[in-house]
Amino acid sequence: MARMQTTALVPEKALLVGIDRPGLDWPVEESLAELARLVETDGAEVVSQEIQRLAKPVPRTYIGSGKAAQIADKVHDLGIDVVVFDDELSPSQQANLERIMGEGTKVIDRTALILDIFGRHATTKEGRLQVQLAQNQYLLPRLRGMWGHLVREQTRGGIGSRFGQGESQLEVDRRLVRNRIASLKRDLEQLERRREVQSKARWDSGVYRVALVGYTNAGKSTLLNALTGSNAYVQDELFATLDPTTRTLELEEGRRITLTDTVGFIQKLPTMLIEAFKSTLAEVMAADLILLVVDASDPNASKEILAVREVLKEIGAQDIETLVVYNKCDLLSEVELAEMLVVDKDAEFISALEQRGLRGLLYRVATIASAGDVTMTVCIPYEKGMLVRMLHERCQMLREQYVQQGLLATVKADEHMASTLEPYRVEAQEALGSDSEGSGEQQE
Repeated sequence: MARMQTTALVPEKALLVGIDRPGLDWPVEESLAELARLVETDGAEVVSQEIQRLAKPVPRTYIGSGKAAQIADKVHDLGIDVVVFDDELSPSQQANLERIMGEGTKVIDRTALILDIFGRHATTKEGRLQVQLAQNQYLLPRLRGMWGHLVREQTRGGIGSRFGQGESQLEVDRRLVRNRIASLKRDLEQLERRREVQSKARWDSGVYRVALVGYTNAGKSTLLNALTGSNAYVQDELFATLDPTTRTLELEEGRRITLTDTVGFIQKLPTMLIEAFKSTLAEVMAADLILLVVDASDPNASKEILAVREVLKEIGAQDIETLVVYNKCDLLSEVELAEMLVVDKDAEFISALEQRGLRGLLYRVATIASAGDVTMTVCIPYEKGMLVRMLHERCQMLREQYVQQGLLATVKADEHMASTLEPYRVEAQEALGSDSEGSGEQQE
């Protein structure tokens, strides 16, 4: 009888490699554990890992030729499909390692792995363009290794060698990649101009803007859904969300704010990705308040906060007011939570999944948002209907009364709205007195 053949995809077998050297911010074991999660997110299976202790990486092979040969033997014995290095490899290191590992075994680094994950998860046009730009920028300096066999043919001399077959093909490919990079940049610039118009419109509207940032898988999208009732994509995996999502929320005091969920950060985030996603990260730079969401149950929480703050510094957002929000507190014991409350008294502690602590978080956001508010009394003429509408939509109404001259209101307004209302500012008693005089004259 014929056997049934499975059509299920067999995950690739991966071997992880890292070097342990002095002065590392993260212990190599923890960094490799994170790399393993990245590999699993990309659909492969981690079979083994190797750690080499060195004072600094070896220029030719990163880990040394002896260690590379040992890993090659292990690759052959375990049937490894891909060897993943925890740091970015130079093009020559990658080419040398591929020769040592043998044909059929891929050698990639953390940067290539993250780019591949981003490529799988990008859904919007802008997200796909940003990923393609970063991928092509990564590919450009590595083209020589891909056409090495043709270059070697040229260097042998003899018939046909003077035409420079390998170098010609290499230059053709380089030109194609450069043209593609230029085209992607033009497309992204158009989308960025459109985003700037939308951002300016939000600024002109006076709506308070809050950005959710944090380490990947900290629960930003879950928090956005819990606060706004939206249905942003949520999954327990790294970089589940790449494209920014903005939702509107009304606080108890009546103030409308926007909440924007952004791409998650990670340690050793490739510089080219930060550059490619600059237009997306512009949402962070334009925010009035940043909520730095942290997985409270992660033992590396403090290191992750430092990694996020480093990226914020790189994009120029380090001076924006930031509130640390510890999420997933439902996974902590009472003792652990009590200890964290003592260590970081200024932070907020919540569980977005169980919707605990959200009211306190919103109260804190409202307090920060209203810190610069001005209490003022204004009299808006009846013919200024649009301004009356803005008054109700964008200010906290403390008192209002219709008088002869128009709407007399005492409000709390933000700095932007206060400047708009300044020409109509009055003393309350003065406006009421004038109204009484006008009423008396009419009665006579």
